[in-house]
Amino acid sequence: MANENRVAPGHPHALVAIQNIEQSYGRNRVLKSLSFSLERGQIGCLLGASGCGKTTVLRCIAGFEPVAAGEIRLNGVLVSRRDFSVPTEQRRIGMVFQDYALFPHLDIAANIAFGLHGTSRPQRELRTAELLDIVGLGNSGAKFPHELSGGQQQRVALARALAPQPELLLLDEPFSNLDVELRERLSLEVRDILKQQNTTAILVTHDQHEAFNIADVVGIMAHGTIEQWDTPYNLYHEPASRMVADFIGQGTFLPGTVVNHKLVQLELGVFPAKLPGEWPRGAAVDVLLRPDDILHDDSSALQAEVLHKAFRGAAFLYTLRLPGGGRVMSLVPSHHNHAIGEKIGIRLEIDHLVAFRR
Repeated sequence: MANENRVAPGHPHALVAIQNIEQSYGRNRVLKSLSFSLERGQIGCLLGASGCGKTTVLRCIAGFEPVAAGEIRLNGVLVSRRDFSVPTEQRRIGMVFQDYALFPHLDIAANIAFGLHGTSRPQRELRTAELLDIVGLGNSGAKFPHELSGGQQQRVALARALAPQPELLLLDEPFSNLDVELRERLSLEVRDILKQQNTTAILVTHDQHEAFNIADVVGIMAHGTIEQWDTPYNLYHEPASRMVADFIGQGTFLPGTVVNHKLVQLELGVFPAKLPGEWPRGAAVDVLLRPDDILHDDSSALQAEVLHKAFRGAAFLYTLRLPGGGRVMSLVPSHHNHAIGEKIGIRLEIDHLVAFRR
């Protein structure tokens, strides 16, 4: 496939439209011509390693940071560009932080109602009760934050952010203080709540499982820009760059040679591939193979040696050495328990190969 970035440009009619924004702290250029857009009701995610600029993007959208170049539009209205910024409180944005930021001296109901200024007491009570039910804490309104678990406190923080019905919700590493099992369960619950409320949201995380659980579209960030803005499925199966291929999921690269713009020669045989027409016959490429591309098949003549194995409960993740020396990974149901050094039959099952020029 072509090694070119698939980055969604800002769209003037989207609920969130970010076009070529840049930001620097002193001489450190944090954001570089970063663009993406979100339609109303979509959940987007900025995914990347620490220091790539994810949180800075959120801060620019919220109005906490100015932009040095480019522009940000919310619901078609310009809110940020160089030397111009609409105040945060006028942007109709809610925020959920990783440390919950609840008021310890207020009970849960009062925490949720805190942002409902300018509404009558009956309206506040009705909206608060509605949100308590939505986040599964209907009987906890009179409790105080210290009486709740971490997961429950994060639900309260979400309810408080949703209370004034913001145009956009920003979530900055909201589950990072929770244990793995709770994080996964709560991320799925949060997605359900956001979809139920038709809330447009942007999540920032370094955890790809969390990103894939919640988001409709994900932007892979590196060095202050977005490498690819796409669905989780496409990021995994059709990465637009070697960086995205390395960052998302697990996989290995095998050397290959271009036969023509539709075929690649590997040591495993000749396979169909999506290749740019300008790649010449005989060009050297690296081909991405995921563990689910390599299937265990006892009847196959192709044998591979088990080098390593990792037990995952329902499956083993095997690292295998091919006859020509190449290495691949294979996810195999755990009732196929093979020893290190044993040879097993394998076959490839893929629609097309993803290749990058070496």
